[in-house]
Amino acid sequence: MRLTETEEVLMHHLWQLEKAFMKDLLDAYPEPRPAPTTVATLLKRMIDKGFVAYREYGNSREYYPLVAKEEYLSRRMKGLISSFFNDSAGQFASFFTRSADLSASELEDLKKIIDQQLKQKKP
Repeated sequence: MRLTETEEVLMHHLWQLEKAFMKDLLDAYPEPRPAPTTVATLLKRMIDKGFVAYREYGNSREYYPLVAKEEYLSRRMKGLISSFFNDSAGQFASFFTRSADLSASELEDLKKIIDQQLKQKKP
């Protein structure tokens, strides 16, 4: 299951804050901020989807993420590669390196990362 674009924005705020009350989440948005009812609706949907949980303190709720940012991004990337690149990381890498207009330095950095991963995978 994945988050909508507006849920992802809220989730990014929650990942950054690590845990937050409604006021903290509203303050994390730039002006014009969404209405508290909008954020409450998003949080309810995200709780129902299993991405967020909360602790109750009297009438207040402190929200926290159940899914780590890296885990979510990994799932999204795998879904993207599956949906748009026929499950081919090579097709994705080819598209990314061509369309991102990377500098020679950035391409060299990517090559180093790939070389490191290759060394770790070899027995």
